[in-house]
Amino acid sequence: MSISETDATWWRQAAVYQIYPRSFADANGDGLGDLPGIRSRIPYLRTLGIDAVWLSPFYPSALADGGYDVDDYRDVDPRLGTLADFDDLVAGLHAAGIRLIVDIVPNHSSNRHEWFVEALASPPGSPARQRYIFRDGLGPNKALPPADWTSAFGGPAWEPVGDGQWYLHYFATEQPDLNWDNREVRDDFLTTLRFWSDRGVDGFRIDVAHGLAKQLDETLPSQADLDATPKSNGGHPLWDRDEVHDIYAEWRTVFDSYSPPRTAVAEAWVESHRIPRYASPESLGQAFNFDLLEANFNADAFRRVVEDNLALAAVSGSSTTWVLSNHDVVRHATRYGLPEPANPKEKHGHAWLLTGGVSPVLDRERGLRRARAATLFELALPGSAYLYQGEELGLHEVADIPAASRQDPAFFRNAGVEIGRDGCRVPLPWTPDRPSFGFGTAPAHLPQPDWFASVSVSVQELDPDSTLALYRRALDLRRRLQTDESLEWIDSPAQVVHFRRPNGWEIVMNFGSEPTDLPAGTLLLSSTRLRHRELPAETTVWLQQGAPSLPLS
Repeated sequence: MSISETDATWWRQAAVYQIYPRSFADANGDGLGDLPGIRSRIPYLRTLGIDAVWLSPFYPSALADGGYDVDDYRDVDPRLGTLADFDDLVAGLHAAGIRLIVDIVPNHSSNRHEWFVEALASPPGSPARQRYIFRDGLGPNKALPPADWTSAFGGPAWEPVGDGQWYLHYFATEQPDLNWDNREVRDDFLTTLRFWSDRGVDGFRIDVAHGLAKQLDETLPSQADLDATPKSNGGHPLWDRDEVHDIYAEWRTVFDSYSPPRTAVAEAWVESHRIPRYASPESLGQAFNFDLLEANFNADAFRRVVEDNLALAAVSGSSTTWVLSNHDVVRHATRYGLPEPANPKEKHGHAWLLTGGVSPVLDRERGLRRARAATLFELALPGSAYLYQGEELGLHEVADIPAASRQDPAFFRNAGVEIGRDGCRVPLPWTPDRPSFGFGTAPAHLPQPDWFASVSVSVQELDPDSTLALYRRALDLRRRLQTDESLEWIDSPAQVVHFRRPNGWEIVMNFGSEPTDLPAGTLLLSSTRLRHRELPAETTVWLQQGAPSLPLS
């Protein structure tokens, strides 16, 4: 089963599986996942039933931010493999009918990138420094930062270089922001897009897609002024500026020069009415929708998210995307097992995790039950579904990671506030055996908990009711049932959401704490075992109309 070279719209309703390469599979036994390890697991990916892999950064990196500090955009980290290994991975995935999307990190490079090394060795005002955002410091000795900005990971966003100038790093100190007003920067990324497209990459996920274009006057605003500036009209100095789409129009020209055109999806944390700009055919073509990830486990909230984002997709002409977990957020099996916050947007971050571990009120069983129900809801929606490695095993967040073993800069720069993202990046369990549960032959680079043994792939493959079995059945049915990008809402009781796809495929989700009546129809799939003719609490079923009902057990 190989991929079609003529399907230009494969991405519109694809099931895309995100791989965090350093935590997926370790082929050489050094404790770090690698490209040959991923290639060795292609049979698993094919059996899972996904359409594409999204590969998080695999470039040379000091790992100051999990690989999102890139030393070289056109090479492979030698700890993860070689360009030949990458080519083998592309070939293996394509032979299995799986496409490949790779992460591009254009807002910033690493401080080890050859350009930044040259910039530090060059004088103020030099062409080398013009590729980044340098400014003179304030005060008589230029010893004060150009502005009092705070970085996303805590601490100041400006770093001195010892000659009176400072550079902007909105994220980690090791991630200097690139200057996208510089033609050389723009041209170099066009070269990078062609480099990977020529190697067979099918698409790109664009990190911090809303941050490239900046308007920095000679006098910089204060952090208070930045915070007070609206981000809804394209005029914020740092975020979601209208002219960012001039950059992506050039990228689109590159994407469309290939057959089929390369696709792209924007990671753009912007106001909802701004999303269609990124998802338009003239720009990147698709944008992440994080609303379902942020929504409380509530019937009205889920339905409103679906209605709003299908409407936004209609505006852009693209398809929408659905996400419940990724490498930056607490796994949804854990989120759904904790009390709902007053502000649902806290849910996607780490406010629900304490620095000493997961809150003691975590209900793991309920969290997994809700996660399974939400996943069946997500996979039945029109558009593309983005899945994160390990969610198909029902993994919870790993909270009890010793401070000495943690890697995320957010943990160290916001001590006592952020526990960081390491808990969702712990290497996967493939077998119940130590030292690394089949991840490799050596202990993994992040410590794995003992409970991984019971949820490992090999254990779940023996259990027809496992979460892995549920994902495999759901993805297989999804592929066979997929139809056009529309749905029809069906009247239902409070705390129940019921919709129908055009081919008679019906989805019913009970968000409530009590069972409700199960509608008529042939049962295709259920997130929990059914008894009698009831739809249990916190359960989703897929039904098919037009055929006699199957007996339920």
